[in-house]
Amino acid sequence: MKKLLLSTSLVLFASTGAFADVGHAKMAIGMPGHTAKVDRTIDVTLLENDEGEMLIESEEMTIKQGETIRFNITNKGELEHEFVLDTLENNAEHKIEMAKMDMEHDDPNRIRLDPGATGEVVWTFANAGTFEAACLIPGHYESGMHRAVSVGDQMAQADVEYTSGTIKKIDAKAGKVTIIHGPLVNLDMPAMTMVFRADEAIMAKMAEGQDIEFVADRVKGKLTVTQMK
Repeated sequence: MKKLLLSTSLVLFASTGAFADVGHAKMAIGMPGHTAKVDRTIDVTLLENDEGEMLIESEEMTIKQGETIRFNITNKGELEHEFVLDTLENNAEHKIEMAKMDMEHDDPNRIRLDPGATGEVVWTFANAGTFEAACLIPGHYESGMHRAVSVGDQMAQADVEYTSGTIKKIDAKAGKVTIIHGPLVNLDMPAMTMVFRADEAIMAKMAEGQDIEFVADRVKGKLTVTQMK
């Protein structure tokens, strides 16, 4: 009888380990990364704005398959927020679950932060595809707290086409910057002087009169500087 119980226990233990490994491997977005193998860092800001939107602000999340990214996350809002990396489908399912009962998970692909708090998520994007960073606290996603994460086998920062420009004016309070720039090829726009939006992390790197290379895109319908070097 003791042998039977021992055998049963070993089988259950082995099965549990196998299921854990399978579940871990099934994460389509990838796997937890090692800090010693980080390829680059993306600064992320969680906040609410005066228009009532809740936002995840960062440079464009365009990632090469196999890259390990450290997301440095700061909650600059007045509310508790979270940062979750997953597929659109999984986030949609978890959002419904969270609406029924606000649960705080302890998973390597997510972090929840109190106002003013900072934290990090280190993640290896093993698979190509379009994924999502989101806050799934009830009502936050619907207020705009989500953004696309694009992972491709050929995607790299070097593949992004930068535009040359000179910063003419900075309005940090409004989150706007005026740039005299060359053609924006990705937006099919000619050289001109325009006003762009920029998040705090990018704005902090800017100075009036500075020559820059940047990437701009439409974010929520507004021209926004998403990357700069």
